Amino acid sequence: MPFLSLLLLLPFLSLSLSQTPPKGFLLDCGAISGSEIDGLSWVTDSGFVSTGTPKNLTTTTTNTTTLLVPTLSTVRSFPLRIRKNCYTFQVYRGARYMVRATYFYGGINGPDHPSPPAFDQIVDGTLWSVVNTTEDYANGDYTVYEGVFLARGKTMSFCIGSNSYTDSDPFISALELVILGDSLYNTTDFSNFGLSLVARHSFGYSGSVMRYPDDQFDRMWEPFALNNSTKASSSNVSVSGFWNLPPLKVFETHLGSDQLESLVLKWPPASLPNAKYYIALYFADNNGSSSGRSRILNISVNGITYYHDLNVTADGVVVFANQWPLSGSTTVTLAPAASSSLGPLINAGEIFQLASYLVFQFLTFLRCYNIVIALVKIKESLQNPPLDWTGDPCMPQQYSWTGITCSVGRQIRVVTLNLTSMDLSGSLSPYIANMTALTNIWLGNNSLSGHIPDLSSLKMLETLCYTLLLFKGNNILVAFGIMKHLEDNQLSGEIPSSLGNISSLHEIFLQNNNLTGQVPKSLTEKTGLDLKTSGNNLLSPPAS
Repeated sequence: MPFLSLLLLLPFLSLSLSQTPPKGFLLDCGAISGSEIDGLSWVTDSGFVSTGTPKNLTTTTTNTTTLLVPTLSTVRSFPLRIRKNCYTFQVYRGARYMVRATYFYGGINGPDHPSPPAFDQIVDGTLWSVVNTTEDYANGDYTVYEGVFLARGKTMSFCIGSNSYTDSDPFISALELVILGDSLYNTTDFSNFGLSLVARHSFGYSGSVMRYPDDQFDRMWEPFALNNSTKASSSNVSVSGFWNLPPLKVFETHLGSDQLESLVLKWPPASLPNAKYYIALYFADNNGSSSGRSRILNISVNGITYYHDLNVTADGVVVFANQWPLSGSTTVTLAPAASSSLGPLINAGEIFQLASYLVFQFLTFLRCYNIVIALVKIKESLQNPPLDWTGDPCMPQQYSWTGITCSVGRQIRVVTLNLTSMDLSGSLSPYIANMTALTNIWLGNNSLSGHIPDLSSLKMLETLCYTLLLFKGNNILVAFGIMKHLEDNQLSGEIPSSLGNISSLHEIFLQNNNLTGQVPKSLTEKTGLDLKTSGNNLLSPPAS
């Protein structure tokens, strides 16, 4: 039986927060300057992303609808060759954020690609959804995706991923991260789920989309009007009493009547995939209490009882389900209870699909924070690092960083670093020593300079057994241990003797660098080590 809870309104509280602009980030993607739109300050996205190109849509690709939304006149276009392009935000750990991405293609990829590409959007290493704007664009409209996600660290990433069926450059028009109040959607287990918006409607309302300043968090409440919609005087409703803080304006209209007959809604309008959903239905009635009559409802969803004998008063009430299973077309039926003297009504509703985090899709830094710090430091020490080194390094698996191989399972670790022949320069950060799960390091044929850092902490490998499979022709050669390839760079200084303390070290290639001093005895006398040091300025005879 799906879990239900009933939330009654608290006494009236101040609504002054409704005039406070939402806190967070409002990015006009591709714009060259910030702007003020409907009382909200939008900024350019250039400080939040390092890839992509700002582009202007031409006037021939816009229509009346899109001209009314200024943020749709530009996009940031991402090259198809880069698998993952990420925005990074400084956030409050443990807070919930509304993430909203807006897309309007505008033919930005030219006449050879008249239809928009489909691609993935990713939040903090979790694959959120596929972005497919084809139908909306054909109708001259833009597409909005909205979700609620927990900030698990001090930064939060939103990424665009080029999946296998992306046929031209991905793009984005606007991106918003708004911090939500602690009470909003607080019955959701955000440690295991995110919320992906399906529909949010103000019933009986026929105006434009309702958002800030009516909604203090700038959530979008769309109109949903039928022939039986009527005006409702709900001036006594206290928005602050609702945990989800819907705008007061949604209680100015409703669907329903005083007639003792059922109200049947095909809501949400779209057919739904088989999944679990968060549903919140909002009710308030000032007419019944003022006339001494009662409005008591029985609510069912697809014929299954959702709530029984709900008493709707001027105080208002919301009924919500945390994990309600739905699939296909959905029908919400509001029927007058036997004790009711008035027919049913409804003011507003929200429905979200639960976006599950797979067990292994928790952010990598939750499992191995030091590893992520190490990778960030390695990136900072390199010049010309791979362009997709943004966002989570390991998740989703198909979007792990170039040159990074990660383990699979509950304990996510980086096991291989292979940046061979990638035109890298800069130095090798000592933080690489924190990556104790590494089985292979391949950095050959670059232009790395500086000293080889102390890697003595890698002696942790003595307690683990790693197997490396080398494919040579049709033969599979199995070797145990770590292989360190730093050949053909510009490394200088002495070879650290601490490398000899790594008992599982199998190969170390250091040829063709600028190394000086003696080759440590800990390496020359190490049994089973394939050591190559030719092409340096070493004092002792080089190993073969």
